[in-house]
Amino acid sequence: MTTTETNDIVAVASGAGIFSTLVAAVTAAGLVETLQGPGPFTVFAPNDEAFAKLPEGTVAELLKPENKEKLAAVLTYHVVAGKVMACDITTMKATTVNGQELDINVSHGEVTVNKSKVIKADVAASNGVIHVLDCVLLPE
Repeated sequence: MTTTETNDIVAVASGAGIFSTLVAAVTAAGLVETLQGPGPFTVFAPNDEAFAKLPEGTVAELLKPENKEKLAAVLTYHVVAGKVMACDITTMKATTVNGQELDINVSHGEVTVNKSKVIKADVAASNGVIHVLDCVLLPE
């Protein structure tokens, strides 16, 4: 296996140390293979602190096997097809992998996705890019 093959989005998120809840959720939703695929993907990834802001019990409830589809819908709401680096982001609507739109706003050098702030941009992966969010995005 080459280095680039091991630096996919899942590997980068696993190694970052701030996405343990996200990685557990991706695993529970059965999305690991998808996010290890060729992509490219842009992932607006909530960190562990973002998941901690959800109402108590929400994460545990979503991780239950009977909620796999709901969890997958939440996670795919954080993924956009294609590799969009921070320098390419403008105020726009972006269609997520689950089919719903995100409102992306750029103002005074800060990027928000819906109401969540991008706190770190351009975490590179071999099959895309991760932008770290301070809140979990919930689809309608």
